[in-house]
Amino acid sequence: MSGSVRPARPAARDERKLLLFSGRAHPALAGRIAAELGTTLVPTTARDFANGEIYVRFEESVRGADCFVVQSHTAPINTWIMEQLIMIDALKRASARSVTVVAPFYGYSRQDKKHKGREPISAKLLADLLAAAGADRVMAIDLHTDQIVGFFDGPVDHLFALPTLADHIAGLGNRERLTVVSPDAGRVRVADRWCDRLGAPLAIVHKKRDKDVAHQVSVHEVVGDVAGRVCVLVDDMVDTAGTICAAADALYANGAEDVIVAATHGILSGPAVDRLKNSRVSRFVFTDTLPTAAATDLDKVEVLSVAPLIAHAIREIFENGSVTSLLDEL
Repeated sequence: MSGSVRPARPAARDERKLLLFSGRAHPALAGRIAAELGTTLVPTTARDFANGEIYVRFEESVRGADCFVVQSHTAPINTWIMEQLIMIDALKRASARSVTVVAPFYGYSRQDKKHKGREPISAKLLADLLAAAGADRVMAIDLHTDQIVGFFDGPVDHLFALPTLADHIAGLGNRERLTVVSPDAGRVRVADRWCDRLGAPLAIVHKKRDKDVAHQVSVHEVVGDVAGRVCVLVDDMVDTAGTICAAADALYANGAEDVIVAATHGILSGPAVDRLKNSRVSRFVFTDTLPTAAATDLDKVEVLSVAPLIAHAIREIFENGSVTSLLDEL
C-alpha cells in the first residue's frame, strides 16, 4: 500500500438558512415580523438615482438561503412594486435557494377581471412580473378576490386577518347586540364567516356603483334588522372611504345604535382621512398591512398587527409545515 491518506470528506452543509428582507415601503411591519421570528432583517442598501431608477444590494451572502422579501404595495405603489421585483432579481442572481414574496397588501388586486372591452387584467400581470423576476412563492393577506390565487403558477399562501380583527371586536363588549354587516353583495361570503365567529346575525347594505365614475356609490337600502344594534361593517379594504361611510349613514338611518368598521387594508387615499374624521362611525379597526392607517393620528382609528400571522406562515413554509393549518380558525 502506498500509505497515502484519503482526504477527509467535507462536512455536509445541509442546514437550511432563513433570511428576511424588507423593502422601503413598510419597514416597521417587516421589523415586527423579524421580532416574531427571533431574527433580524438582512442589511440592505437601497437608493434612487436622479432619474428615479432604483438600486438594491444586499450586504451579506444569500447563497443557498430561503429568502422572504417583505414589501407591502402602498403608495407610491408602482415604485415599491418595482423595488420588490429588483430585490427578487438580485436574490436569484446571488444564488438564493428560494424566494418567497411577502406582499401583505397585493397591488392591483381590484383589477382582477375585465369589466369592459380593451381593459387589462393587471392583477394577473403583476403575478407574471413576480414570476419573471424569479419568485418561487407568494404570500398575501385578504386578496380582493380568491381567483387571484390562480394567477400565479407557483404556490400562493392566502392568509386571512379575520381571526385577528373579529377577536378584537368581540373583546370590545356588546357581543350579544352585534350585527355583522356586508357593505355590498360581493362581501357576503366573508361577512358570513364573521357571523360564524361572533355568533351574530347578518345584514347587507344594497348599493349600486356607477361603473363609469370611479368611487361613485349610491346606497339604496339595508337588508336585515339593524335597529338598536351595534353594527360591524366588514370589508377587505377602505380606500377613499366613500363606500364605507355611505354604508354607515344608511345603517344609522335605519336605526343602528352604533357602527364599527373593521377592514384589513387601510389604504386611505385622497379624502379618506377627512371622511373618517367626520363620519358618525365610532371606531375604525384596521391591520398594519399598510402604513397609512397608523399615520392618520385619529383617536377613532385602531391598528392591529398581522406580524404574528405572517411570521407563523413564514415559519411553517421554512420548516415544511402546513400553512393550511392557519385557516382552521376560520
